[in-house]
Amino acid sequence: MAVVASAPGKVLITGGYLILERPNPGIVLSTTARFYAIVKPIREEIDSGSWAWAWTDVKVSSPQLSREAAYKMSLKHFTLQCTSSRDSSNPFVERALEYTVAAAKAISSDKGTSDQLNRLLLQGLDITIIGSNDFYSYRSQLEAHGLPLTSASLELLPPFSLITFNEDNETQGGAKSKPEVAKTGLGSSAAMTTSVVAALLRYLGIVGLPFVSKDGTAAGTTDSDLSLVHAIAQTAHCIAQGKIGSGFDVCAAVYGSQRYVRFSPSVLSSAQAVGGKQLPDVINDILKEKWDHEKLSFSLPPLMSLLLGEPGTGGSSTPSMVGSVKQWQKSDPQKSAETWTRLANANSMLELELNKLNKFALEQWDLYKHVISNCSGYSHEKWVEQATDQTQESIVKSLLGAREAFVEIRFQMQLMGKEAGVPIEPESQTQLLDATMSMRGVLLAGVPGAGGYDAVFAIILGESTGTVSDAWSSQGVLPLLVRENPHGVLLEDGDPRTREVSSSIASININ
Repeated sequence: MAVVASAPGKVLITGGYLILERPNPGIVLSTTARFYAIVKPIREEIDSGSWAWAWTDVKVSSPQLSREAAYKMSLKHFTLQCTSSRDSSNPFVERALEYTVAAAKAISSDKGTSDQLNRLLLQGLDITIIGSNDFYSYRSQLEAHGLPLTSASLELLPPFSLITFNEDNETQGGAKSKPEVAKTGLGSSAAMTTSVVAALLRYLGIVGLPFVSKDGTAAGTTDSDLSLVHAIAQTAHCIAQGKIGSGFDVCAAVYGSQRYVRFSPSVLSSAQAVGGKQLPDVINDILKEKWDHEKLSFSLPPLMSLLLGEPGTGGSSTPSMVGSVKQWQKSDPQKSAETWTRLANANSMLELELNKLNKFALEQWDLYKHVISNCSGYSHEKWVEQATDQTQESIVKSLLGAREAFVEIRFQMQLMGKEAGVPIEPESQTQLLDATMSMRGVLLAGVPGAGGYDAVFAIILGESTGTVSDAWSSQGVLPLLVRENPHGVLLEDGDPRTREVSSSIASININ
């Protein structure tokens, strides 16, 4: 029986760069964009041949990329041997497979369930991976078909559309680089890795996964189950990308929207050791480690919406931008420390005001709803006029306080970019964001995460999202369909492609 697990993409709205260092927090929102991993056996019966007892077969399909990779997996060392073209392989999927199966083997051995696990493994692993359209850029396809850059055009695309590649670009040495998929910056590798780890752990009988109940809440799992998914996904993702990042994207993929403080890099010292321990020993070390990251559940205050836009001005390399900022920190420690302190203070102030607004919504719903509804129809200069009593004035004060904090965040990020020589908030984005911040019903507008050219976001009050979306379209910015959704990893009730068949009847073929 197939197991289907999904994990969401993310948007980091505060904590860019600072989140790389403990104890700086960041606010990360999980989204409606999700990666799905479908795991089922390759064969119903166990292959009793001698080869099969030492190795098992693994097949990984990526229909959106029209790729399929085949492997032999060692059941002793849990390493993969690719038996198909290496062009079809993916290091994030490979590390997820190796580390998850190794963890399952260690845990089942402790539980005395190794025989059941071995039977499942010897049937082979057939894994299909698909991602929501929101992870990828379809801007060029829309333009090629003469379609307007609107959300309505994106809705015409069939779910899980085929993905096209950017053309080869020449590197400095003149060699051709591998084509890259055009993305929207939602953390596709973290969501994909997490979905594969979660689906495999569930299929192999190691964990339970949460599912969405009828009242919209997540149920059906334990903290220890999610902790295991998190530990394996973080490890696989870090090893696959060749560095230990902050981990906020994987943590959001597992747990959903949150206030996040990174784990100590030393947690993964065993996994990083070159030429050291075998994978089973590394896994045992990881399972024993105390992960010291911090996560507090967080969500946008009610009646507020996240809107993302794709400016179409070229992508940015997050690693190179981070490297430039770190170099600036080394070359000018005093000024960079001052900037980081001001930025941290502004981040804390924004978090405080958003928490106040959540509290107002919880304790004074009718008044809160009235204020948000009224303010959504005006630009921020007229919000004060919408308050008619002291409580409403306090709500408006928190709205304006959040705006003021975010203006300071943008200023310090711009300053950091200038000093480090990287386009954290490029001039083209600054003009767009300033104009967006002045629109009616807009609370915040900025560049997510490390900044650059990939995307812009806005937090919008009430029913004003359509107005902002139309304004962005008129300026050549493609409004995306993705929204905030607080859920992390989930167990799905079936292949999502079967649920989407009816909605794709009126879709267009852009490939």
